[in-house]
Amino acid sequence: MTALKRRYNFTSDAGDSIGHTNVFFLRRSLFAMLRAGADKISINSSAIANPERIREGAEKFGSQRIVVSIDAKKSRRINGACSRTAAARTPALDAIEWAQRTVAQGAGEIELHSIDADGTKAGFDLVITRRISESVGVPVVASGGAGTLEHMADVLLAGKASAVLAASIFHFGTYTFGDVKKFLAEKNIPVRL
Repeated sequence: MTALKRRYNFTSDAGDSIGHTNVFFLRRSLFAMLRAGADKISINSSAIANPERIREGAEKFGSQRIVVSIDAKKSRRINGACSRTAAARTPALDAIEWAQRTVAQGAGEIELHSIDADGTKAGFDLVITRRISESVGVPVVASGGAGTLEHMADVLLAGKASAVLAASIFHFGTYTFGDVKKFLAEKNIPVRL
């Protein structure tokens, strides 16, 4: 990561291989990733296993550097409007309540990954994205479902996401970053050009 950061100017987010239960090892892992050039640390299942990690990381490094990634899956028991976290080997949690709890613990950003929409290229889950975006006072990055430029605008406008994450449309050359930025700018959505 250090070499890449020297060569290219980008924001980086190092993720949830921080599986330690010991706070000493958590701090050590976080510090090592930040020293290697990560701007932010993203935690998911390790935060569910030990929510205290969020507070520890926020106190040590600042909330703006702690991202909690939430894997949300629709729940039929709640009319499909609410979701549950879907991280492996973790208890079912209400995604909205979990997002609120993580922010109370010190998360400075939520990365919301829709398990149901991921890979479909049929659009983001606008309902859960909007409900979480409206319930927390931190940025929400929407992930899972991007297939068209319109999908990205929809999740930013109707879903009220602060940012959007996409993969396959770029990997397969459907669109470029420039295509997305130009389209969003034409929709009067603030974007760095």
